[in-house]
Amino acid sequence: MEPVKLDKLDKELLQLLQDDFPVEKRPWAELGKKLGIAEEEVLSRTKRLLSDGAIRKIRSILDAKKLGLCSSTLIAMKVPEEKMEKVVSIVNEYMSVTHNYRREHDYNLWFTITTCGDKDLRDTVEEIKRRAEIPDSDVLDLPDTRLFKIDVRFKFTDADTRR
Repeated sequence: MEPVKLDKLDKELLQLLQDDFPVEKRPWAELGKKLGIAEEEVLSRTKRLLSDGAIRKIRSILDAKKLGLCSSTLIAMKVPEEKMEKVVSIVNEYMSVTHNYRREHDYNLWFTITTCGDKDLRDTVEEIKRRAEIPDSDVLDLPDTRLFKIDVRFKFTDADTRR
């Protein structure tokens, strides 16, 4: 895969999208004001960055646990290599999967699920196992007991956009 070519404005836009996305009626217009470009250009640049793969998703991240709304668990699966692509495809269908990754280990696919309500979480875990055809004996369900949050941020510009 070729690296995405970013100009200075792309980098400034990415920095704002990551650190200071405006929560208001016309966020794209507000981003345009900050960047000195039209709302339409912000949208077209963002769409291009999405289609080029520089951006995977644009979404909010709430601390659902603090809000008392959701629960989460870390799942580790032993997935036969010949089934890996199919299982990853199934896992990726769920909006409740916040991230997943492969590991060099017997348990070679790990992913986090966050859902609203403990019943929803259990139902989602069971549904993924059933659809992926992975037996219970090849699944570790590791619910969180303590939060260790690493805030990964990329530095695209020298400007500090966080308020």
